[in-house]
Amino acid sequence: MSATQLDHAEVMTALREKQQQVWSSGDYNRIAALTVAVNETLVSTAEIVPDEKVLDVATGTGHAALAAARVGALVTGIDYVPALLDLARGRAAAERLDVGFVEAPAEQLPFEDGSFDVAISAIGVMFAADHDRAASELGRVVRGGGRIVLASWTRSGFVGGILGIVGKHVSPPPGAQSPVRWGEEDVVAELLGDRVGDVQSSLHTVTQRFTSAEAFADLFLTYYGPTRAAAMRLDEAGRTALRADLVHHAEANARGHGTGSGVVLDWEYRIVTATRR
Repeated sequence: MSATQLDHAEVMTALREKQQQVWSSGDYNRIAALTVAVNETLVSTAEIVPDEKVLDVATGTGHAALAAARVGALVTGIDYVPALLDLARGRAAAERLDVGFVEAPAEQLPFEDGSFDVAISAIGVMFAADHDRAASELGRVVRGGGRIVLASWTRSGFVGGILGIVGKHVSPPPGAQSPVRWGEEDVVAELLGDRVGDVQSSLHTVTQRFTSAEAFADLFLTYYGPTRAAAMRLDEAGRTALRADLVHHAEANARGHGTGSGVVLDWEYRIVTATRR
């Protein structure tokens, strides 16, 4: 390995460790509950059928893995946050679903080449430290003729706006790439490379309701790793400014706001599908 490669590997390792700390903070379970519909739509779009071997990359609290298991697939979920995997295991046990959960980063999948019929990820792999390596691993573990199906927030959508606000208040760490790159079909096609063909995508929205724009901001500042971690790095004035920007973001994007009706927000995401050559 060259010196340049070693430097890159060290930067990615440091970045991955920081990201792991971010996603271990707060209580992502409170946020993941808002995205159940994204996971269900992802599994439906992937056209998963009984007995297919499915890998859910960056499974988090396991919603996509469980959705695939409910249709009879043989599912494994991976994530690098142990606390989230514990929640996923508990959820699977409660539903009596046989899902295997493994602690591993998206860039280092502990499986043989071509082990799975389908690889999925619901707003998960987009947050990998090393985008190129994560995409390469997706292509490696899926068999020829198998499918890769990924749901990611878009740059122009509401959650993309949240991440943009975070970046305005706190500079990203060295080596970090924008996760919303994965919300663009051409970028995902480039990341997956020549290993795949028939790349297609579709835009979707998931609707969220909050009692107020302030309630939305406080929920994310308390429980969502990226916003919580950003707030913890700021002084009191900085945290106040961050909260104000989040409140304004919700108010500006709401399609229903008023006494008794709360705030209604449509969160845009893109599902990209590709076939392994």
